[in-house]
Amino acid sequence: MNGTLRVVAAGDHFVLPSLIASAVRQELRDHPCDVRVLTLGWPLEPFGPVAEVTEASDAEDVLIEALSDDREVLVTQMAPVTERVLDASPSLRLVVVCRGGPVNVNLDAAKSRDVRVCFSPGRNAAATAEFTVGLMLAALRRIPQAHDLLARQGSWRGATYYTYEHSGLELEDLPVGLVGYGAVGSRVARVLCAFGARVMVYDPYVHGEIHGLRLSSLDELLTRSQVITLHARLTPETRGLIGARELALLPPGAVVVNAARGPLLDEDALCDALESGRLSATALDTYEREPLPAGSRLLNLAERVVLTPHLGGASRATAEKAAAIAAGEVGRWVRGEPLAHCLG
Repeated sequence: MNGTLRVVAAGDHFVLPSLIASAVRQELRDHPCDVRVLTLGWPLEPFGPVAEVTEASDAEDVLIEALSDDREVLVTQMAPVTERVLDASPSLRLVVVCRGGPVNVNLDAAKSRDVRVCFSPGRNAAATAEFTVGLMLAALRRIPQAHDLLARQGSWRGATYYTYEHSGLELEDLPVGLVGYGAVGSRVARVLCAFGARVMVYDPYVHGEIHGLRLSSLDELLTRSQVITLHARLTPETRGLIGARELALLPPGAVVVNAARGPLLDEDALCDALESGRLSATALDTYEREPLPAGSRLLNLAERVVLTPHLGGASRATAEKAAAIAAGEVGRWVRGEPLAHCLG
């Protein structure tokens, strides 16, 4: 490609526009480029996950203005690339989203206008894996509950966790089952093996060497695991994968961890198992509905739950990796090379 490439770096509060701009300039250091930075204050829960793009986002006009002077490339985290935006930006040829999927892009409209759409898979795998292990440790040893009693309430009552009846489990020699063994699950398995846990894995789509014992059925994994952690993709087949029947297969006092996708787990069945004492604890970063509704039963189970607001992938390294992966796609497009993560 000849001439100056005109780019819009539309970042937000997480993947900063300055990170995107710096990564693009570094990737195109041998090619002239003009990068316009744009910060979008997202109207739908700025610090949380976003629903699929609609045709009526408040950010459309700002984005259209930023793309108005024949900008060819848009690199963004959340900008709403709607049909209206695409119609108003005839020079736009490439959209790169700094996320694991381009949920904020109208893919049909982009395809019909010959706009390539790329995304940034794998950017948060390490962060989510580390966070998952942190959730597991927090639930097993009741770290948040002890902190709350001492730091917020000034009470030493958390010392009762230092009794046989109330003390938690340790990872060494603990049977831990992983449902799914992708980029996140495989990292969690390696970390747990280092702790000395007895790791078991169920994933019918993964072949080859794994860290841990491969089991052929989900039921077998559940019956043998004192802790399970979910790492499956959300598909029509996996929605509600862990419900009342599956939870009943776990040994009494088991712990459930989910930092993958909320709808993998039936929350009502989970609350039933917690309230009955069938499960000793759960640690969740994702939920069936987000943000978590004020009337959620989980909020009444503070002694048994660890809850975080979808923070698993929220590390500085994730934002930096996302910008670098996206910039790499821009570089390949400029050089006429095959795009690595492109949807058509």
